[in-house]
Amino acid sequence: MVPLLLVAVVLLGAYVLLTQTLFKRAKCKGNAAMSGKTVIITGGNTGIGKATALHLARKGARVILACRNRNKAAAAIAEIETQTGSTDVIYVHLDLASLKSVRSFAETFLKTESRLDLLINNAGLVADGRTEDGYGIEFGVNHLGHFLLTNLLLERMKKTGGGRVITLSSMAHRWGHIDFNALVANKDLGTGRYSWQFFHAYCNSKLCNVLFTHELAERLKGTDVTCYSVHPGVVRTELSRNVGLWQKIFIQPVAWLLFLDPEMGAQTTLHCALQEGIEPLSGKYFSCCEAQEVSAHARDDKVALKLWEVSEKLCGLG
Repeated sequence: MVPLLLVAVVLLGAYVLLTQTLFKRAKCKGNAAMSGKTVIITGGNTGIGKATALHLARKGARVILACRNRNKAAAAIAEIETQTGSTDVIYVHLDLASLKSVRSFAETFLKTESRLDLLINNAGLVADGRTEDGYGIEFGVNHLGHFLLTNLLLERMKKTGGGRVITLSSMAHRWGHIDFNALVANKDLGTGRYSWQFFHAYCNSKLCNVLFTHELAERLKGTDVTCYSVHPGVVRTELSRNVGLWQKIFIQPVAWLLFLDPEMGAQTTLHCALQEGIEPLSGKYFSCCEAQEVSAHARDDKVALKLWEVSEKLCGLG
């Protein structure tokens, strides 16, 4: 009886510790007005993106779901309309694994929309494979597609004034590394058919997100557009839909017990979208609705600049 009691106490203690650290929850308290404002959310048809879209639609924003799957987008829009009463949520096709699709999306948006107040680079994946342009799928979707999209829309954001670019990264960026020689030679930051291999590539892509935001903030100085990178928490989403069966068998029970639901996972994104007065923190990394320090390799000016310049070349910009 006593050993069982000790085990129970240890398990309870571990649960409490995990929910206050790795799986900590936070609530967005920002309440900036959104009526009349336009928002783009990549991957806005599911998970964190959909939860973010629902909240912003409820506040009166015009929300554009930029994603691949029309049917999922239609289902998400119907759900958002039912819950919020909004009739200003639309779908525009965007495949971040195709630079041609990114350019097409931006061209359509710039022709049809007069303003852009929030660009939320939300979409991401953990998978192996290649993009339409031959890049590693994680580097291509998680970083390069968003890099191009942001650059194509920046002038409209500057014209609108007061806009924010929010890019979802992850605490996984801590384990990332950027090998520029390998990137140029292989067009990826890691690949392989085993889950641990493409998880490492995922970490590298999430480091790209933080460095991209760091350099973008430098380039936005002198404007009233700001940018932030976000760790949403460890969230139950479709992010890991491409991992192997045995990983899913292990992950899913833990996920249901500890992981945040998408609504809680959206809170730090919403904080960066709605909290007034955070403009001096442009370029910073946020977690649990507050700015967090990152390690030296995630705020290295030279690496951030080189990543920007290499990304420009890969996208055909400049």
